[in-house]
Amino acid sequence: MKHEDVITLPQLAAKVPQLVSGLPGLVKGLRIGNTTDKTRAVGLGRCLERCRASNPEGPAVVFEGREISYEAFSRWSNRIANFLHASGIRKGDAVVVMMENRPELLAVIAGCAKIGAVSALVNTAQRGKVLAHSINLVAPKRAIVGEELVGAYNDVADAVSLSRENCYYVPDTEVYRNGAEPPIDWQNLEHLIAQCSETTPASVDEIRADDPCFYIYTSGTTGMPKAVVFNHGRFMKAYGSFGFAAVKLTARDRLYVCLPFYHATALAVCWGSVLAGNAALVMARRFSASNFWADIRRHNATGFGYVGELCRYLMEQPASPEDHRNEVRIMVGNGLRPSIWQPFKTRFGVARVMEFYASSEGNIGFTNLLNFNNTVGLCPFPYAIVKYDREQEAPLRDQRGRMIRVARGEAGLLIGQITAKTPFHGYTDQQKTQGSVLRDVFEPGDQWFNSGDLMRDIGFKHAQFVDRLGDTFRWKGENVSTTEVEQITDGCAHVSESVVYGVEIPGTNGRAGMASIRLDCNLDAFDFGQLLQSLRQQLPAYAVPVFLRISKDVEKTGTFKHKKAPLKAQGYDLAKVADPVFVWLPGTQTYSRLDQTRQQEIDRGQHHF
Repeated sequence: MKHEDVITLPQLAAKVPQLVSGLPGLVKGLRIGNTTDKTRAVGLGRCLERCRASNPEGPAVVFEGREISYEAFSRWSNRIANFLHASGIRKGDAVVVMMENRPELLAVIAGCAKIGAVSALVNTAQRGKVLAHSINLVAPKRAIVGEELVGAYNDVADAVSLSRENCYYVPDTEVYRNGAEPPIDWQNLEHLIAQCSETTPASVDEIRADDPCFYIYTSGTTGMPKAVVFNHGRFMKAYGSFGFAAVKLTARDRLYVCLPFYHATALAVCWGSVLAGNAALVMARRFSASNFWADIRRHNATGFGYVGELCRYLMEQPASPEDHRNEVRIMVGNGLRPSIWQPFKTRFGVARVMEFYASSEGNIGFTNLLNFNNTVGLCPFPYAIVKYDREQEAPLRDQRGRMIRVARGEAGLLIGQITAKTPFHGYTDQQKTQGSVLRDVFEPGDQWFNSGDLMRDIGFKHAQFVDRLGDTFRWKGENVSTTEVEQITDGCAHVSESVVYGVEIPGTNGRAGMASIRLDCNLDAFDFGQLLQSLRQQLPAYAVPVFLRISKDVEKTGTFKHKKAPLKAQGYDLAKVADPVFVWLPGTQTYSRLDQTRQQEIDRGQHHF
């Protein structure tokens, strides 16, 4: 850690005027987000209706030349809500939603929210067994699928629990542009809602904080994806603490978001901030490093949502005199690397970096309210950073059995206290939920959520993200479950056993996937191209291992767990690894043997992963 990353008293004192001026918004945001009144009507639908009442003709969503007002967007979502209710969907019913970024996705989510239905937001990159598992996991009553993903759904239709009459598709102009025919045997949702009432359903005022709003899928630490319960109360926390206390948009602002809306960063943090300010959401279907700033300028965006990898890609673009020509005053997101933090602000003229830390399943969050560099900010909720034993993979406890807080400047495991104001709602699987709770941490009977993340205490209630623990690593802005990748890899031809872990590549965010595999054939006879093709068919691109280590045996503990720590430490460094190592280089269709020359090229950043 750099010395300057530790916050000093003079640095904090310099921020006092900023803190005082933002106090009204902070108080309002915390009041909205921290209510313990379980009888009060809250929720996404009510937030949207407030925007409709106060800014009816203002733009709600801007997308590819379309500009939809709050009045029009609310009426649209009401038609969807009233149709679903008339078809038998009731409060608490799950509706699988599979769609790329476009206004139709948000209209469906809002329509479901207004009647208390739960949108199960499936990762659009999922395919095959993983996709079927994610759909079946929430026992859905309906599926609403974008035309662009009907093929992916059809591939697993026989393995999911829904009948075809309960599946609707939403037409997509991009698909039409590519000359595709409308899906066969699917019902067109646009046709079905055409004559439905545009009146706001009364159920929008019957939603309470504990009612689930959507399911967000996380890879977790073991096995297939888990569905995290994201209730309306948690949406209100994002709406209040980010929208009013931190980001502070107005009706004149336009927030550009190219992040996928099946993630909470886009869906809760960015959209929640937009709704809090009656602002406009400028939605991009996907991220493009070469078109990003041109798109920002085209839409007169005053802010944008980010993940760290996005920022790195933007910094890798050739410098241009146009870099500073934008109206952006704030960026909100997470994962911005300290090494590019200030250079990014300077190059593109961004004054405020609203970095935050949160997880889909977690009960606490940090926000960089005071605009310090290289920090996720401060947390208004009870938390602790405790000493962690990497070898034992558990928090350290003292002689009394209590955990030990780290000193200022030290890193440890982040835990959040479970209270009435910071409940832990967990997963749809109660066993997994209970496994994330730590007990008797500082006092007998207390309960704390185990974040699984290492954080550094940098003083004055501020923290700095360090790393993720366990069997999950982050790559390309996505969480990768090593167990899931191992299951798929083990099913490939001639692979007897695999161990998957994340390794660092200089100059990149997160960790790239690496698999130590044992073959049942000679190395010369193994088809690396076929392996890569098989992995790409069954896994999202970000989850496919970048490196392979061909091992004769896989070292295990006495309880038959794979020993990953030595593998992670050795990485792909040929000076430390005697086994053959192969790499999937960008733009290639197979794994190729890694040698010293190629390793040096990778370490110097000559290959853009």
